[in-house]
Amino acid sequence: MKYYLSYNQIHKMVKSLAERIIKDGFNPDVIVAIGTGGFIPARMLKTFINRTILTVGISYYDENDKPKLIPETIQWIDEVERKLSGKKILLVDEVDDSRTTLEYCLNELLKYNPKELAVMVLHNKNKEKRGKLPVPVKRYYVGEKIDDLWICYPWDAQDIDEQVKLSVSGK
Repeated sequence: MKYYLSYNQIHKMVKSLAERIIKDGFNPDVIVAIGTGGFIPARMLKTFINRTILTVGISYYDENDKPKLIPETIQWIDEVERKLSGKKILLVDEVDDSRTTLEYCLNELLKYNPKELAVMVLHNKNKEKRGKLPVPVKRYYVGEKIDDLWICYPWDAQDIDEQVKLSVSGK
């Protein structure tokens, strides 16, 4: 089964998440987006929480869409020590599926001694996770908890009009 979303639905979800982050008193110094799924949610978040966005490229799936044993760093932050050391970091991705990518990226970020690390995801799949959130991560913001469905985000759509129809119909 597939779960389709429109840009409007994502935008409203990110706005709601931003309001929760602000209400919670978390004031990040920087947003780190995991590419490619975290790019658009991070940019939407910047509208509500005006912070610099840094990006990292982490590859968890191979060319056949099969999970790798260990995520692979494709791109990392330049001048990372200066940009992250002692900072409050909000890591953004679209979905917490197996949690492997989040765990890997958070452990990499912890090497730079941030003041605080938090996570924001649009979706958390209700399933057993292979990865764990490191102990220093105390704030975890989720837009929606869902069953283990294939999520079809609008930025992956080949036909955006069809994507919108399917998102409205709930298919």
